[in-house]
Amino acid sequence: MMAVHVLYSFRRCPYAMRARLALAVSGTCYEHREVRLSDKPAAMLSASSKGTVPVLQTADGTVIDESLDIMRWALEARDPEGWLTRDDPALIADNDDTFKHHLDRYKYPDRHGSDPDLHRHIGLRFLRDLDARLAVAGQLCGPARGLTDAAIMPFVRQFAGVDRDWFDDQPLPSLKAWLADHLTSDLFDRIMQRAAPWSESDRPSIVTGVKPTNQSGEFS
Repeated sequence: MMAVHVLYSFRRCPYAMRARLALAVSGTCYEHREVRLSDKPAAMLSASSKGTVPVLQTADGTVIDESLDIMRWALEARDPEGWLTRDDPALIADNDDTFKHHLDRYKYPDRHGSDPDLHRHIGLRFLRDLDARLAVAGQLCGPARGLTDAAIMPFVRQFAGVDRDWFDDQPLPSLKAWLADHLTSDLFDRIMQRAAPWSESDRPSIVTGVKPTNQSGEFS
C-alpha cells in the first residue's frame, strides 16, 4: 500500500478545523483519524507526545503537530486560491494568544475560576477590531478568503456559540456576514463531516481535497 499522510483530528477543535481547511483547499489527500479526546490513540501519542490535535504525520514520516505549521505546509505544496498571500501573522498571534485566553475563560469559567462576563467583554474588543477590518474589504486581508480568515474563523465561531442570543445582539454586521459566509461555504461543510473515533482495526478513511470555488478564491 502506498504511504499517505495521516491526520489525527477532532471535529470541533478550532485548531484542527483550521488545519483541515488548509488541507482541503490545497487538495491534499490524507487519511483522517478522528480522535476521542478522553481516549487518545497510542499511535497519535507515539507520533507526538503533546497529546493535542491536530497532528499530521506525512507520508515520509515527518510529524507536524502545530496547526499553523500544518496549514503552511499544505499551502506551500499547493495553494490554488493564494491563501499564503493573505497571511497576517501578527493578527493570528493576537487571536491565538490574547483572544483565545479570554475565549477559554468565557466559555469555561468553572474550569478557570473566571468571571465570564469580564472575559466576554474583553474578547468583544477583538471582535470589534475584526468587524472594522472586515468592513473595508469583506475578508481579513482583502476581498478574497485566505490563511488569516481560515486561521481565525473557527475561534470566532466558538466564541459566538457560547451565548448565541447575546452574540446576535452585538452590532458587528461585517463580522457576522463574514462568519456566516464561511460557515455556509462548501469548504467548511466538507471539513465538518462527522466521523466515528478511529481505532487500529479500522479501514483507512481517505479524505481528498476540495477544488477552489473559482479562480479568484471568492465564495461562489
